[in-house]
Amino acid sequence: MMAVAHAKLDPLTTASVTVAWVILLNKPFYPLYIWYLVGNGVTASLGTLAAAPLFLAIPFIARRSPLSARIALPLVGTFDTLFETKLFGQHSGTELFLAACLMLVAVSFREDEQWWQRGMAVLVFAAFVFSRGFIGAPLHVWTQTDLAILLNLNAFAVASLMAFVTLRYAGTSRQSRLYSAVPEHPTPGRYS
Repeated sequence: MMAVAHAKLDPLTTASVTVAWVILLNKPFYPLYIWYLVGNGVTASLGTLAAAPLFLAIPFIARRSPLSARIALPLVGTFDTLFETKLFGQHSGTELFLAACLMLVAVSFREDEQWWQRGMAVLVFAAFVFSRGFIGAPLHVWTQTDLAILLNLNAFAVASLMAFVTLRYAGTSRQSRLYSAVPEHPTPGRYS
C-alpha cells in the first residue's frame, strides 16, 4: 500500500519522504547512544523524541501536498535542532544538524519553487543566528567530557545524514524535470 502512495509522488517528494522515515526510525536510538556513550543524561535525551510525530506527519502531508512536505522536512529539522541545542547546549554539536537542514533546502525544491527555497534558506540561517546568540544555557548540565562525546556523536550523525541525503537525492533534479514535463493525462494525438 505504501508503494502505491509513493508511485504518485514526484522524485523530490519521494526522496524527502524517505529522509523523513530514516530520521524517524533513527530517533529512538539516540537516547540509547547517550546511555551507552555518556552514561548520564538519558532521561534528558528522551526529549529528542518530541519531534518524532512531526517527522511521521511528513509522509502523510506528502500525499496531499508534495510542496508542503518538502518544506516541512527542513522546517521540522530546524526546529528539532533548535530544541536539541537548548537541551544539550551549543558545545554538544547539535547545531551541526542545521547544515543538514540547509542541504535539504538546497536539494528539495524545483526550479519554479526558488522563492520557497530562498525563504527556507533564510529561515534556517536565522535559526542558526538565534541558536548562537539567544538559546541560553542547556536544559541539562553536561560535563566537558560528556560534551566532547556528544560533539563526536553528533558530528558523525550529521556526516552520516548528509551522506545519505546526497546518495538519496542523486539525480532527482533531472528526474523531477522529466516527471513535471510528462502530462498526467496524455492528450490524444496523431501517435496515440
